[in-house]
Amino acid sequence: MDLTAAELRVLDAVERTGSFSAAATTLDLTQSAVSHSVRMTERKLGTVLFDRGRHGARPTPAGERAILHGRGVLRLMDVLRADTRAAAGGWLDTRLRIAAFRSAAAQLLPPALTRLTARHPQLSYDVSIVRDVGGGTASEVVEGRADLAIVNLPHRLPASAGLVGGELLDEPYVLIHPARSADPRSLPLIDWTENCSTETQAWFRTQDWLPPATINVADDTVLLSMVALGLGMAVVPETTAADRAPEVTVEPLGPTAPRRTIGYLTTPALSRSTALRELVAELRGPRAPRAG
Repeated sequence: MDLTAAELRVLDAVERTGSFSAAATTLDLTQSAVSHSVRMTERKLGTVLFDRGRHGARPTPAGERAILHGRGVLRLMDVLRADTRAAAGGWLDTRLRIAAFRSAAAQLLPPALTRLTARHPQLSYDVSIVRDVGGGTASEVVEGRADLAIVNLPHRLPASAGLVGGELLDEPYVLIHPARSADPRSLPLIDWTENCSTETQAWFRTQDWLPPATINVADDTVLLSMVALGLGMAVVPETTAADRAPEVTVEPLGPTAPRRTIGYLTTPALSRSTALRELVAELRGPRAPRAG
């Protein structure tokens, strides 16, 4: 009565698509085959996994747990195949799923993936950009949608989430302002939602020259564009400032500037995979020179 990989894939597809018919299309099966597979899985587990209705299929609480664990099992089966082939002298040919906030994806990932792909050309990648609010990128790993999350440390999830990880980069915050500004510290302040760590906010409160933010935005690319157009100044991590336009000047904030630590998180099981360990090593390695 053990579950099969095919049954776990059906559960995953039904949850992702929201209906048995859409899952059937995704898996190239008939709807009756998907329905039969779900019924057999429910019989094996002894509980109902989906609420069926006119609006599709929604997982029950038991279904949510089954899908979460099923995704982990399927991913470990993929890792098993890839690591076994690589250990026998073959290609390392798995697909890494990475969740990152925007500036990390733009600045840390490209050089790391370039070096990793040069050694293992059969690797492929799915990179999702997730805002660093709430559970952020770490939630993608917990929910089985990503193998590795690039996060701002400390992350917000409790220890019960069961993730492991480490540091990748420690960087200071810097002041950015329009290059043509004669007195940049007199400009209005622009801030964005993700720029809200406890340390950063505590530092902000000690700086008499920093006024309350005149503009708050939900994305740091918008912030960079606004600074380039002369709408104000901003205090941002050095990595974020690397994406600035030529019209934006960067100034250090001195030894008392707040700092940001970027790290990674994954599951204990996936942390042992060859591809993920090599990715982490490259993320910690030399990066391409920053613009300017």
